[in-house]
Amino acid sequence: MNSLKKIDYISGWIKEYATSLSFQPVSLVIGVSGGIDSAVTSALCAKTGFKTIAISMPIKQNLNQHDLSLKHLDWLKSNFDNVETKIIELDSVFESFENTMQDFNNSLAFANSRSRLRMVTLYQIAQANRGIVVGTGNKVEDFGVGFYTKYGDGGVDISPIADCKKTDVWNIGKSLGVVNEIIEADPTDGLWDDSRNDESQLGLSYEEIEDAMENSKSKHFKRYQDIRKPNLHKMKPIPVCILPKD
Repeated sequence: MNSLKKIDYISGWIKEYATSLSFQPVSLVIGVSGGIDSAVTSALCAKTGFKTIAISMPIKQNLNQHDLSLKHLDWLKSNFDNVETKIIELDSVFESFENTMQDFNNSLAFANSRSRLRMVTLYQIAQANRGIVVGTGNKVEDFGVGFYTKYGDGGVDISPIADCKKTDVWNIGKSLGVVNEIIEADPTDGLWDDSRNDESQLGLSYEEIEDAMENSKSKHFKRYQDIRKPNLHKMKPIPVCILPKD
């Protein structure tokens, strides 16, 4: 399936899912980071015709990343009449949380808390607008390495590009006409003060991970397995204790 067919299929799937819900949502709510995944997903949401609320939620954000998110918000507004954009500054909220949690200082936990704070923000906006929260995780992150530090993806209602490899997402972005700077930018979760990118955290590029996911003889397979194994619990349903029946 080429990129144009994927665009039609995924946007159709989003619309079909939203219209199938009993409470009938009237909006799709999505966090926009300045990265390719949220850029593509927000554009796919806009193509459904549903009111799409795209939100930038900077927390100690690298200025280049924030500039890209603003450029994408402008691009959405100029290309779709059904898009509403918002910028929600979360610096002071996060600083208050950091100060409250001083006795539990952990840099990784605080990085993940940024994503969860954004998730809470998205759900607040969604409930206020009778909407559903749309996730931006791709196949490599969601099912390959469990790299769950997305822009507000601490919990979502639907995940439209979860079956798309990262290379698929880049190609779809090109077909959609997404801002070229976003397509060419190094992928990053934007959750660290030192602005580290995904490749530096994972130790492999997305192309190398995809090669290892599809080929056990790949020279990257061992490293891929080393990344994947500690995160397998994130890729399975939440364990539930089932009580025995009397």
